[in-house]
Amino acid sequence: MGKELSEMTLEELWDLFPIFLVQHDDKWNEYYKEVEYTITELLAGYPVKRISHIGSTAIQGIWAKNIVDVMVEISEKADMEEIAHILEQNGFIRMSAKTNRISLNKGYTKEGFADKVYHIHLRYSGDNDELYFHNYLNEHPHIAKEYEAVKLELWKKYEHNRDAYTEAKTDFIRQWTTEARRIYGDIY
Repeated sequence: MGKELSEMTLEELWDLFPIFLVQHDDKWNEYYKEVEYTITELLAGYPVKRISHIGSTAIQGIWAKNIVDVMVEISEKADMEEIAHILEQNGFIRMSAKTNRISLNKGYTKEGFADKVYHIHLRYSGDNDELYFHNYLNEHPHIAKEYEAVKLELWKKYEHNRDAYTEAKTDFIRQWTTEARRIYGDIY
């Protein structure tokens, strides 16, 4: 019997859960709908403003990690810790907590990834740049393909270092998020 995930070093976790990209799969939309329903039911009594499918699995036609990212935006008056606790009591595992942001996951096991893997991004309403980015890329497939090329280039380089992989994509994401915000204004 191996170590519990909570007992593993960051390096051991990165080895167990490497960066891996796969071709776009329409089943990601179905997975999103399943987890959206679950979260909606779990948080029915809480001031959830919006639940959104974000990340590369929400961008049509590009390679992505086989992980569905979900943003849960809550009212500014809500107790984020209380809401995170409800999710944790129902099988979601806290990954990180920063000021006004909590990330949770589901589908990480001691044996590696489960069949369905989710990252939940708990945020206050309006902290939603990811919506601008993925909508812009869906409306501009040539930019989405550029993003895919960046991801494919970084994949093997940072296969066992998620932080470096994420950091290496930051300038591209920031550039097109800024452009999307300029074009879309305050649609969210």
